[in-house]
Amino acid sequence: MTAPRSVYRPVLEHEMHVMEWGDPALPPLVLWHGLARTGRDFDELAAALSDSFFVLCPDTIGRGLSSWSKTPEAHYNPAYYARLAIALLDGYGIDSTAWLGTSMGGLIGIHIAAGENAKRLNAFIINDIGPEIPPEAIERIVTYASVLPEFQGVAEAETWLRTVYAPFGAADDDFWRRMAETSVRRRDDGLFTLHYDPRIVDMMTVNRAQLDSWSQYERCAVPVHVLQGAQSDILTCDILERMRATGPRPGVTVFPDSGHAPSLTRPEDAALVRRLIAELGGARG
Repeated sequence: MTAPRSVYRPVLEHEMHVMEWGDPALPPLVLWHGLARTGRDFDELAAALSDSFFVLCPDTIGRGLSSWSKTPEAHYNPAYYARLAIALLDGYGIDSTAWLGTSMGGLIGIHIAAGENAKRLNAFIINDIGPEIPPEAIERIVTYASVLPEFQGVAEAETWLRTVYAPFGAADDDFWRRMAETSVRRRDDGLFTLHYDPRIVDMMTVNRAQLDSWSQYERCAVPVHVLQGAQSDILTCDILERMRATGPRPGVTVFPDSGHAPSLTRPEDAALVRRLIAELGGARG
């Protein structure tokens, strides 16, 4: 396995941090994270798949080691993130890629798959989100994400993350430890807080209408498979059934031990993703 590489790419007017896994000559695979997370959440999955794919795990602008936007009201939304993603692919010279998007990463994929750049995706796996988000779930997310917590140390941050993200389901101690290390930054006063721009939450509050993606989903011109956490409050059974019946009419896999969103850290998860990409037609360059 090729060692992972931490790189910084100029994309539009931003600098994006990307973890690269595998040989660039292999077929590409993009793993895109959720609202307040980073590309490092995919370390286990990316490592497992890097024998067959050139895996890219970006930090969305405003998160992790990517730059923060100077105009967040214009840039922190799925439509702009989709533009950013296409520009990132252009920078790599990638014409077509498989895409797995967790939560917000799934919304970004929907915007790509419904537009003029749909051919840039050859397989699309949506991890636990739909074209609408129930109001109760939005309020839950806003509650924990809109006010940045503060921690005395990384161990305290890990405890908080284990509690808030318990719906991720099965994950070992190494995952939670890395999640803590890659999710925090030290403030000027020496305390730790989470490593994202608090304005990213605007898409869940002042720009909530942008979360309605049914019209885009129904135009998706890409083979799609949906992963659902059985206890998810984001991708409810009603929303999932509507997704099955319209647009790309995806196949579905349910994770009985997860809520929002399955962590995809286990060997069997990697085997599932590998199989789904092949079935969707994405195991090609």
